[in-house]
Amino acid sequence: MAPPYTPATMRPDLRPPTPRFRPPLARAVLASALLLAGVAVPAAAQGPRTGDGVRAGVTFGGISTVGVTVEYFRDSRSMELAVGTWTFRDLSAALAFKQYFGAAALKPYVGAGLWLVGAAPANEAERIGLAGVLHFPVGVDWRVVDDHYAGLAVNVNRGLFVRRSDPEDDLPLNDRLIPLPGAYYRWGR
Repeated sequence: MAPPYTPATMRPDLRPPTPRFRPPLARAVLASALLLAGVAVPAAAQGPRTGDGVRAGVTFGGISTVGVTVEYFRDSRSMELAVGTWTFRDLSAALAFKQYFGAAALKPYVGAGLWLVGAAPANEAERIGLAGVLHFPVGVDWRVVDDHYAGLAVNVNRGLFVRRSDPEDDLPLNDRLIPLPGAYYRWGR
């Protein structure tokens, strides 16, 4: 059995990042959130979208290379379920709650949720790999024409737990914020 990893026994290229690398990303996320809030406050004065409905669509990037989504919304809030894959040997599923701002055709949004990933083992010596991630989508939703929507998002993620496919691999979880950009097309009310 391998000894537990400590900073003294870990290879230098596999050590967790030092705190000096974290602040620039944290400042960028904070600045983006403040900018979004500054844009969203005047837009919110126009009033929220009223009613409720369901939209379905496809995604490219974000929690997977390609995926499908279903979003139920009520007024300016929504619950989104996204299912996708990176390599067709894994499955990603994310549930996020989002808040939209404004009543114009272009609406910014922020959200929070949970993203789970499972990966099939490559051989008999491996096990199913699993990961749980806190998921924070930030983006814009554009109503192109009636019932057709396109959007761009940056999914800011932070790992909660990981069970790697290789049972011998017990590297610590990376605790940095990881931004993953994505785009989508949706249809529905």
